[in-house]
Amino acid sequence: MELSDLPPSPKGVPMINICFDIDANGILVVSAEEKLLSGRNKNKITINDYKNRLHNWEIEKMVKEAEKYKKEDQENEKKEEAKELFKLYAYELRDSVSDLAIQGANKKTIVDAVKKALQWLSENQLAECSKYDDERKKLETLCNPISAKAKMRQLQAAGNIHDAARSSCRC
Repeated sequence: MELSDLPPSPKGVPMINICFDIDANGILVVSAEEKLLSGRNKNKITINDYKNRLHNWEIEKMVKEAEKYKKEDQENEKKEEAKELFKLYAYELRDSVSDLAIQGANKKTIVDAVKKALQWLSENQLAECSKYDDERKKLETLCNPISAKAKMRQLQAAGNIHDAARSSCRC
């Protein structure tokens, strides 16, 4: 910016008013005015920093893309939840075989079913949500009756121990 055509004047006499103004959008406006000759010489410059900023049309495009992919993101989230639920159930079932003292053919049935389920899971990482739910339900249908019976036997055995302890106690 240049302020020109200033008349010659003695040292310290010229009076130039310089104003810096920044608006809400970060645009800087610099103005200069020579005051001695009743504001005859004025100049102004506007400085924009659009190099590193997004334009409105770019922002609108990004919002539209986000809305477009929102449904897809929600579906992926449901699929991951179903996959994790299936995986968690299979591992908990595998770990409970020894805790419930399941023996013989029942133990083999559960161990084989869990192996098969985990194998299916590793081979079908990109399956749909309903497929994960279906496979988990198959595993539950096969293994829940066995584990429920084992839990019942365990509770009955614990009840018999408590009954024996109460009868031997002479309080």
